[in-house]
Amino acid sequence: MLVPVVLSGGAGTRLWPVSREGHPKPFMRLADGLSLLQKTYLRAGRLDHVAEILTITNRDYYFKSKDEFQELKGELGNASASFLLEPCGRNTAPAIALGALRVAELHGVDAVMLVLAADHLIQDQAAFAKDVGHAVPLATQGKLVTFGIRPTAPETGFGYIEYGQAEAGGHGYNVKRFAEKPSLEKAQEYLAAGNYLWNSGMFCFTAGTILAQLEQHAPELYSAAVSCWEASKTATGEPLRMAEIDAESFAELADISIDYAIMEKSAEVAVVPAHFDWSDIGSWNAVSDLTPPDEQGNQVAGEAVLVNAANTYIQTEGRLIAAVGVDNLIIVETPDAVLVANRDCTQDVKQVVQQLKHMCHDAYRLHRTVSRPWGTYTVLEEGSRFKIKRIEVKPGATLSLQMHHHRSEHWVVVSGMAKVVNGESEFLVNTNESTYIPAGHRHCLENPGVIDLVMIEVQSGEYLGEDDIVRFEDRYGRT
Repeated sequence: MLVPVVLSGGAGTRLWPVSREGHPKPFMRLADGLSLLQKTYLRAGRLDHVAEILTITNRDYYFKSKDEFQELKGELGNASASFLLEPCGRNTAPAIALGALRVAELHGVDAVMLVLAADHLIQDQAAFAKDVGHAVPLATQGKLVTFGIRPTAPETGFGYIEYGQAEAGGHGYNVKRFAEKPSLEKAQEYLAAGNYLWNSGMFCFTAGTILAQLEQHAPELYSAAVSCWEASKTATGEPLRMAEIDAESFAELADISIDYAIMEKSAEVAVVPAHFDWSDIGSWNAVSDLTPPDEQGNQVAGEAVLVNAANTYIQTEGRLIAAVGVDNLIIVETPDAVLVANRDCTQDVKQVVQQLKHMCHDAYRLHRTVSRPWGTYTVLEEGSRFKIKRIEVKPGATLSLQMHHHRSEHWVVVSGMAKVVNGESEFLVNTNESTYIPAGHRHCLENPGVIDLVMIEVQSGEYLGEDDIVRFEDRYGRT
């Protein structure tokens, strides 16, 4: 059995304003409408002998990740989804350790794990499947297999792998050492040497092998991971299975990457040089490479007018962008923010996020449209003492039974039907009808129908922050 393990974590701050803390890089949609996470699911699910895809992610991203998988269900064959939910980020070694313990318990120590990042882009499925086919026999022989990307330039933003003799079968090589992200001069040396590969951060090994290597090279981490797995509550349901990691014991695990913890120490590491295309989509320059340029070197995703512009990438989600007399720019528009950056400085976009955090500005964390387990809400307008939202609730979904101290709410149903709890009353609100929720009243909203419920909510009060919510009951575990 092959068990793809998808690591879906980081916020991708270099891809702001599309990637944000509440809507990170794996959920970023590309031109074909699929997210990077969905592309990873498809890539994994189309391999042979895959019955389950395990996603390891933060608890806050569980419902969104589950929805992303469900949208693809007809294209993933018999592969089911399971989720291991972290209470906080602790790097790749703890995630892989707990993933291996779960895979070993469910499928046995001989099950082969294929560890993938949720935010990489690989478009050649056939070449990817062929390289995985080369890695699996090495994994079953007890090797820790990584995939190396043949460098095309002296890249300083990636780690490197130096390889030596060929492994049995000729499709992989013994790893001599891992090298940190180098200086330009050192990267040029690696490129000239010919036996260095970029470290892709993708791995293949059996659950038993990685656990044995953890016990040998990182015994404290291994012991803590075993204790954490035993303490973790496990909830099982079909067809989606979910296990929450115990927060207290998880905090005891070292914050360390699998490279530092194991790969750089083990003598059992092999590398398969990749024959597939690969990008970690690490900056807006990488995103722009996905769009063919015109004769002036401009690339446009969306609606734009360019006059005397060259070498400029424009991405817009709604508004028309006009660029006049510009060169070498990245321009990215979302409904609530616009990024304008020199192409040579796209790595510095993360500093924008740092400044927004320092300013306590919500734009580092949320989009104007925010996903929730029950649907979405979009902030249409806000000002002193008022906020207007468009709320969309999925069929059968329910918001929590809650109360606000500082705001009242008016609800107007635009389409569908709402089942409302307001204080001691319970009633239906039909299309073109409304209701009023005073501050301090317990209330709940449910969509009892088979179509989406769409409402306009008008909030008014002294304080309108999202943290003014007291939850009493919640089917999504947020109380």
